[in-house]
Amino acid sequence: MSIPAFSDIAKSSNDLLTKDFYHTAASAANLEIKSKAPNGVSFNVKGKSTHDSNTAGSIEAKYKDDPSGTFFNHLLFLIRSPIDRSSNISCQALIRPGQASLLMFYRRAGLTLTQAWTTANVLDTKIEVENQLAKGLKAELLTQYLPKSNTYGAKTNLYFKQPNFHGRAFFDLFKGPTATIDAVLGHEGFLVGAEAGYDVQKAAITRYSAAVGYTVPQYSAAITATNNLSVFAASYYHKVNSDVEAGAKATWDSKAGDKVGLEVASKWRLDPTSFAKAKVNDRGIAAIAYNVLLRPGFTLGLGASFDTQNLNEAAHKVGASFTFDA
Repeated sequence: MSIPAFSDIAKSSNDLLTKDFYHTAASAANLEIKSKAPNGVSFNVKGKSTHDSNTAGSIEAKYKDDPSGTFFNHLLFLIRSPIDRSSNISCQALIRPGQASLLMFYRRAGLTLTQAWTTANVLDTKIEVENQLAKGLKAELLTQYLPKSNTYGAKTNLYFKQPNFHGRAFFDLFKGPTATIDAVLGHEGFLVGAEAGYDVQKAAITRYSAAVGYTVPQYSAAITATNNLSVFAASYYHKVNSDVEAGAKATWDSKAGDKVGLEVASKWRLDPTSFAKAKVNDRGIAAIAYNVLLRPGFTLGLGASFDTQNLNEAAHKVGASFTFDA
């Protein structure tokens, strides 16, 4: 089992408690359209409307240039030395009495380019290179441009994965600059990780967090301490069988008092094309959701939440999601 990133140590329980609930305050209605052109370019159009009648959307294009190589052999009589394929461009020459050889090798590094334009008139660009600089290393360059205010933003992200290690570094080049670094070590299902943020201009650590966990295919458990070790959370996830999942999460904010928040959720796979979810928290907010693949390429999601302590008030929410994948 691969080592997760620091933010994903409790991913199984967090996804069960938050993902695929379509009533949330962030969006009352979602529309997503995915398509892929014959040349490999992927398009993704997203739109959402909140309960406050605010709408937002974006259009995204993604192109992946897979690594490949081209050989040019000129004046080639005999080649005896091996070719170094780790370099993008390499040349080799061999001259001996009665023998001469010249070899040039060019290799495309392979990168992924993603560009997005949102309804807030923000242009986002992301360039990714993976397993080219070093095995297990992924580098990202993210830029942002706001034409109206003529402002720019740039970030650099690094991800490094090994069998028992997962590290990440995020650098904001224009704000601060700041850096956020996290790392996770794992062995036989046991996980331990830490995160720290640093402001270069202030020369100070701005935040720090820690987490421990245990993960196996059937269940996982995690304890996290975030917000400078002031917010503590304990979560548990259990895959009961191929059709049923269950999980819970308890959260305590040491700066807010002694009250502990609790959430419990479950997911049922009704058939190969649909599932249902339900959850309830300590404040009496209950939520249900239903997701179904109506036909290949079209998925419908429905959700609702109810304030069980104020059933006569207008505190309930509903939501829907439509996803088209061509």
